[in-house]
Amino acid sequence: MDVFNFNPSDFFSFLLTFLRISLVVFMFPLFGADNLPQMLKGAICMALTFALLPYLSFPGHLMPAANWQIALMVIGELVLGFIIGMVIRFTFAGIQAGGELLAMQMGFSMATIADPATGNQQTVLGHLLYTVAMLSFLALSGHLFLLKSLADTFELIPPGGLLLTPFLTSEVLSLSSTIFTLALKIAAPVVAVLFFIELALALVAKAAPQMNLLIIGFPLKIGVGLFFMGIIFMLISQHMRTFILDMIPMITNLLRSASPQ
Repeated sequence: MDVFNFNPSDFFSFLLTFLRISLVVFMFPLFGADNLPQMLKGAICMALTFALLPYLSFPGHLMPAANWQIALMVIGELVLGFIIGMVIRFTFAGIQAGGELLAMQMGFSMATIADPATGNQQTVLGHLLYTVAMLSFLALSGHLFLLKSLADTFELIPPGGLLLTPFLTSEVLSLSSTIFTLALKIAAPVVAVLFFIELALALVAKAAPQMNLLIIGFPLKIGVGLFFMGIIFMLISQHMRTFILDMIPMITNLLRSASPQ
C-alpha cells in the first residue's frame, strides 16, 4: 500500500484481515496462552497479517458502514475463533482430565499447582500430561496445521458471515464428548494396573492383618503408576499424530457447515 497514494479500500482490507487473524489466533491453545505477553501476541498477529495480506485478504468493500454492523461483525469473528479454539482444546482437555484421574488413583490429588497458561489449579500429573501433549503437538508441526485452518477461514467464512446452524451445534457437542472418552483411554492402562495392586493388597491384608499396608501401599502405587506412565506418553504421541492429521478435515467440515455460501 503506497502511503502517498492512500487507498481506503486497501486500508479496510488490512483492518479486516488483521481483525480475523487477531481474534482467531487469540483463541488457539498455543498462541492464545495467558502467560504470553500481550505485546508478543500483538506482534505475532501483525506479522501474520503482513505475511498473509498479499495472498489471503478480504476486499475492502466488505467493511460495514454502520457502527452496529461493525459490532455484529466483531462478535461473529469472536464466535468463529471461539468455536475453532474450543474444538481444538477438547483434545488437550481430555488428556488433562486423564491426568487428573490418574492423580486421584495414585494419591497425588492433593499435589496441585497453578497453571500459568490458564491461571487455574490442577494436579501435577494433569499438568505433566498436558505439557507432554503440547510438546508432542509442536514436535509434529501441529501449530502449522493451526495456521492452515486459519487460512481456510478466509476462503469459507466472510467477515461476520458465520452462521450458527443446527449441524454446527450438533458437531461441536459431539466433539465435546471426546473429553471423557480420551480421558478414559489415557488413564485406563494405569488404572487397571492399580486396580490389581489394590486387589493384591486386599488379599495380603486378609492373609496377614498385622502388616501395615498403608506404609507399603502408597509407595507401591506411586512407583507402579510412574513406571507405567511411559505407556501413557506413547498413547499421547500416537493420539496427537492422529488428531493433527484429522484436524484440517474436521475444521473444514465445521467451517463449511457455518458458511453462508
